[in-house]
Parts: sequence; structure tokens; C-alpha cells
Amino acid sequence: MPCNPETIVGEVLGRRAVKGRDPAALAFECPFIKARCPKRSTQLPNEPYPVCTLWRRADGEADPAKDLIFVCPKRFYAVDFLTEVVGHCWSGEKPENPQVAAEVKMAGFGNVDLVIADVKGDGEIGQFLSVELQAIDITGSVFPAYQALRAGMDLDKRPTYGLNWDNVYKRYITQLIRKGYFHHHWKSKIVAVIPEQVYQYITGRADFIRSSDVTNPQVNIIFMTYRLEADPARAGEYRPVLVTVEGTSHSSLQNAILYKDAPQRDSFTAQIKRALVRSADLSDLIEASENSEDPEDHETDSGI
Repeated sequence: MPCNPETIVGEVLGRRAVKGRDPAALAFECPFIKARCPKRSTQLPNEPYPVCTLWRRADGEADPAKDLIFVCPKRFYAVDFLTEVVGHCWSGEKPENPQVAAEVKMAGFGNVDLVIADVKGDGEIGQFLSVELQAIDITGSVFPAYQALRAGMDLDKRPTYGLNWDNVYKRYITQLIRKGYFHHHWKSKIVAVIPEQVYQYITGRADFIRSSDVTNPQVNIIFMTYRLEADPARAGEYRPVLVTVEGTSHSSLQNAILYKDAPQRDSFTAQIKRALVRSADLSDLIEASENSEDPEDHETDSGI
């Protein structure tokens, strides 16, 4: 069944995806960072892959606030989110000389996308806030839809793709807990700037303590969420709008993820019974394990 690629790709180079519009005509320049789009695909070795957002649904009337989701973190740069971070998340007196450092790295810590620091007259760092930007990854591929858009054509069928919610939940939240722990020791905070849909997914799976008083000393992780809505200044286009500012602690987030209510023992033993039906004898399993260690079953190291 034919598929309109405009129902899959939401935006290209920050503009609503329209069949026949070629991003090469704009030199692949991202309007939000005023530079060539940094997003890449293995299928495009010589040019960017400037897909900013995707639609989550293909049937019915799609609502951008719910169904249009960031797949590139540079999309947040359409608004002055750093000013909003300072306005909503800075504790105590506002910084006198705020400066922004990008890609701050340290051994044993990893890196953060941005740090807003109050730099004193002698060059020393006073109070600071770290900021992490996170969109969502794609499973499968929407590349055929992107190709069809550029060619001004419909697809023969809808490509298979999805949004990798579990990757955000497992990888990103684990990193936030670790970095939140470090910021707790530094008496600072880390701000996670994420799509509202991603935050709703996280809170739906992990019932951690949340507070709107993000300046509370117990808060060391702050979630700032955005969704896309119609842009009154650009007819037919969208803009990020701040939705939620809530804080938590690294320990509360960790406990909510690690220490969920245990399932009933009877439920687990029922699963054991089902597994036993398809299991071999223990002696067979041991023999199979020993046979798998046969050197002839493995590739050899050539020593090169």
C-alpha cells in the first residue's frame, strides 16, 4: 500500500517535511546552529542526514504536541534553552558572569554536553550547572522515507522503524544517576533537557520522587522537557515549547529503577515449569557446553 513519506518524517533542516524539497539547495545548513547539519548516516557517506523529527503515528489526525518527536538534539537550539535553564534551575543569586563550556570531559566521569558556569573576576569557577541534551534513537530505518521526500515520491510501502524507548531508559537514565551522584558531591546539579514524550515514558516506568522546587539542595537532577507546537511566527512550522521542570535526586531515581516491587513467587515458579518442559537433562546440557568449547568450532587467530 503506498505511503506518503510526509507522514513519517516530520522535519528536515528545521522545516516541515515536504515532498520534492531538497536540503542540498540549502547547503544542508541547520538553521538552529547556523552550521552544516552534523547528523550522519552510513548510507550517506558524503553528505548530512538532516532529519530533525519523526511522526509517531500515521493514522488519524496527528497532534504535534504528542506525535512529533525530536530525533536530533540540535532541534532544542531553536529556543534559548540555556537562558531557560538559568531562569528555572539556578539556585540562589543569578550568575553575574555566566559563560558556557561545550563538551566538558573528565576521566572517570565521561562528558556533558554543556556547562553554564559563573566565572569570577579572577577566572575561577563559582556555581555551575551541567546540561545534557537527549533526543531519541530510531530502530530500523526511515532512510527510504527521506529518499522519497527528496525525490518527491510516495513509498511503495511503509518502512519498518520504531523509537528506541528502552535505550533512553536504560542507557541515558543510568548515566544521569551516575552524573547526578557526582554533582551531589560537588553541590551542583545536572539538567536533562529531553522531549516531553520521553519524560512521560520514563515516569511511567519509574515512580521516583519528583519536586517542582528544583532549587532544593536535595535535588541534583533536573528534568526540563519540551514538546513541539505550531509556530505562530512561521505558518505551517513548529517550535519547541517548555512543558515540565521537575527535580529529583540520584538516589531516588536509582531506587525507583532498581528496586521495583517483586513479582509473586507463584508467577516465577510457573515460568520455571514452562521452561522445564523444553529443557534437556542436566547431563545433556553439560555435554553440549563441553562440545561448544571444541577449538574447531571457533575462528583461529592468524597472529597478524
